[in-house]
Amino acid sequence: MRRRNFLTTSLAPALAQGQSQGPVFDREYEAGGGGSLDYQTKVTIEGRRSGKPHQGKVLAAIQPHCDDIPIYAGGTVLKLIDEGYTGYLITVSNDSMAGTGSSIGDIVLKNERDTVEVARRLGLKEALFLNYPNHNIDAWPLVEIRSRLVFLFRLLKVDTIIGYDPSALYERNPDHYVVARAVESSYTPAGSSWDYPEHFRAGLKTQIIREKYYFSRGPQLANRAVDISNYIDGKVDVNLANVTQGPAGNSGAALRRKLAQQGKRLPLLGSDDATANRQYTKHFALARDRTRGKAHGLQYAELFHYIGPDEDPLDAYVRDNAVSL
Repeated sequence: MRRRNFLTTSLAPALAQGQSQGPVFDREYEAGGGGSLDYQTKVTIEGRRSGKPHQGKVLAAIQPHCDDIPIYAGGTVLKLIDEGYTGYLITVSNDSMAGTGSSIGDIVLKNERDTVEVARRLGLKEALFLNYPNHNIDAWPLVEIRSRLVFLFRLLKVDTIIGYDPSALYERNPDHYVVARAVESSYTPAGSSWDYPEHFRAGLKTQIIREKYYFSRGPQLANRAVDISNYIDGKVDVNLANVTQGPAGNSGAALRRKLAQQGKRLPLLGSDDATANRQYTKHFALARDRTRGKAHGLQYAELFHYIGPDEDPLDAYVRDNAVSL
């Protein structure tokens, strides 16, 4: 199934159940796992924060392919950057096997140019490329990918990661699950003074990754719904930059012309190609965000398995039990 076709099929009913009470920031409620799973998880609604509460923090948005972050986490990246983060986009494959072009080399170049523009529209500081062969990342040692990620986490001083969920169900693409596992396995060595000591000779320091936002194409244990209602138009712009292999491309314009040949028109698509592509992307290619938002009392939402910083038990005990001398 092509990625752009996959997006029009929403998995929200299977991922998020429970009653909605409106878009209140940090609202929590019980959501059943469904099916034969017997767990319960609390879903937190992460709303827009005023000011710059994340000033000084750094996020890394990590994707195997150039359309992954735009499709599944583009609104959340825009939100966090707006709230003060400095961010970087790390693309692991060379995207040589996806998109339109006259040759493999042409496709690689076009996808790279698209990705640089995606990073710019997301407000990120830089787009970085690891250039592993597309559809073949599973042929490379995970430990090599991990070592490169540890270097980048330390170099960029990354606090927060956005990427594929290493524990997601039914992920069939090796590029996706290998990258997710490489990222997950990088956290401990990045924060260890015993791993890759040559980095310290170059002036780097250990780096603790404190927050993770994991997205998935299929079912996952989603415990956070990020309200992207204020950022959906920006997310549309980001996805439109992915011309070569994005979820929409020129599909809106193509549909508009096809209907015209049949003597029909969709008022939604407007009267020009740019409007048609924008409206097609927002209402069809990204329909999943609207469906997921509705399930949580929001206009648009992106779902994640979120892992935040753990509070030290000693600190918690002192906070709750210490008394004055």
